[in-house]
Amino acid sequence: MKRAIFILTLGLCLLLSDGAHAQRALPAMRGLEIRAGMADGFYTRDSRSETGYWFGLAMSRYAKNADKWVFGAEFLNRYYPYKSERIPVAQFTAEGGYYYKFLADPSRTFFFYLGGSALAGYESVNRGERRLYDGSTLRHRDRFLYGGAVTLEVDAYLTDRIILSLTGRERILWGTTTGHFHAQFGLGIKFIL
Repeated sequence: MKRAIFILTLGLCLLLSDGAHAQRALPAMRGLEIRAGMADGFYTRDSRSETGYWFGLAMSRYAKNADKWVFGAEFLNRYYPYKSERIPVAQFTAEGGYYYKFLADPSRTFFFYLGGSALAGYESVNRGERRLYDGSTLRHRDRFLYGGAVTLEVDAYLTDRIILSLTGRERILWGTTTGHFHAQFGLGIKFIL
């Protein structure tokens, strides 16, 4: 008798429900993200001496209303043309910030975030070599840098535990001698833990 009641109850639940909705972006959920992209323009054969790339690793912790705290580390490598060569400038930065969810669809598949972050790190110009191949000396030096970033991010849930992220970001850094602003765009894959 108990078995029949259980089967009947389970059958009614399946028939009368309009579908199961996933538990997404709940407070205290955590995600680990791997992300990468281009910096300061699109990388093409013609612009390869003036653009760069970046990649990073970040940890997210969701707050109320699907907002999230983000903590991570990034590596950005940008090139500057010099005669027939190019000079690499690498930035290693740590990030801590808050991303506000300003839009989401009813099925909770797509989330749109606007974020603000504090950045701190180190910049290396020409891998620490001040003397160039033609005997010239660079005035720019390796140094510590600090600043912030404004980010626009779109998260698309592929499954309940895997998220694809599209990111556009503007970094504003002081302490650098090679330019205060860097525009970034890229993709990321996030795994909910």
